[in-house]
Amino acid sequence: MPTILLVEDNPLSSDMLSRRLRRKGYEVLTAADGDEGISLAEEHTPDLILMDMSLPRKDGWTTTRILKQGDKTKAIPVIALTAHAMSGDREKALDAGCDDYDTKPVELRRLLTKINRFVPEPSKAKS
Repeated sequence: MPTILLVEDNPLSSDMLSRRLRRKGYEVLTAADGDEGISLAEEHTPDLILMDMSLPRKDGWTTTRILKQGDKTKAIPVIALTAHAMSGDREKALDAGCDDYDTKPVELRRLLTKINRFVPEPSKAKS
């Protein structure tokens, strides 16, 4: 079962998205801030990370840069999630090391299409 790490500080958003992803067959780990996200990524090596870019203390931009420099985490694909769909944010996310970018509120079908570019659908994953 593919594992996704969701780094999201809003408990309601985290709960809603993680439940929707679990229903689709993914194992989901959650982190409420960048430091916890780095720790979980190093410990569990998820197949993909969904990174909120507006995190307290250590934002998603900084957290992604740190992950992309880590020996155990640099190859993990990261999809940036942001409510700030400002001009240039996609480029900023890619410059930080994100592999893709999506806006909030999350439209699940669109996000799953992006996830499946990096991680096989659970029903198609090898057991």
